[in-house]
Amino acid sequence: MVPLRDNNPTHIVPVVTYGLIGLNVLAFIYELSLTGEELNSFFQVWAVVPQLLTRSFQGLPTGLPFPAWITLITSQFLHGGFLHIAGNMLFLWIFGNNVEDKLGHLKFIVFYLTCGVLAGLAQWYFSALSTTPSLGASGAIAGVMGAYILRFPQAEITTLIPLGFLFWTARVPAIFFLGFWFIQQAFYSVASLEVTTNVGMSGGGIAYWAHAGGFVFGAVLGPLLGLFSDHRRSRD
Repeated sequence: MVPLRDNNPTHIVPVVTYGLIGLNVLAFIYELSLTGEELNSFFQVWAVVPQLLTRSFQGLPTGLPFPAWITLITSQFLHGGFLHIAGNMLFLWIFGNNVEDKLGHLKFIVFYLTCGVLAGLAQWYFSALSTTPSLGASGAIAGVMGAYILRFPQAEITTLIPLGFLFWTARVPAIFFLGFWFIQQAFYSVASLEVTTNVGMSGGGIAYWAHAGGFVFGAVLGPLLGLFSDHRRSRD
């Protein structure tokens, strides 16, 4: 199922959501300018390499020009292909503006990056010795979705549903659309424990633990930052 839009208006211009989309697109354009070898080297430095993060936590050298934990942030702006970034930015476009509307600009960027970091740590925990780079905004956006489902469970999501070679659209309540998405990610997360986890999107793997973890962290962190506050606060 592919979300197309929601019926949930906002009261602000979601400048942070737009800015995050812009930064992700700019980073991806830069990736496209690199040769294959250059791109691999770029990911080794700026994406999360679980083995290097583990070495960093153990106080061992990593060979990186900065502390390895920084990649938990920088990796959120990297993507492994057109479908990867297109899917992530579509979800951020649809769900990010409403969460930003409720949290305010400053709290939203803190919320977004924190969810991304925690999601990255969740994935790292289950693949601590992997040498495959982990990258993408999926964990942070999963956090946005976790907050969205709590705050707007009845919002209708216009959804594209493929049936073989046919496609049709339906309006699906957010609690069902996002709830199904989370259950799917949680199932695959547990299933991935039976195999060697491939967290790198560029290698074709999917970071299911980052998705499921980000969703839960977003559902917890959102209310703590004022997701359910109904008064009109002054905007950042």
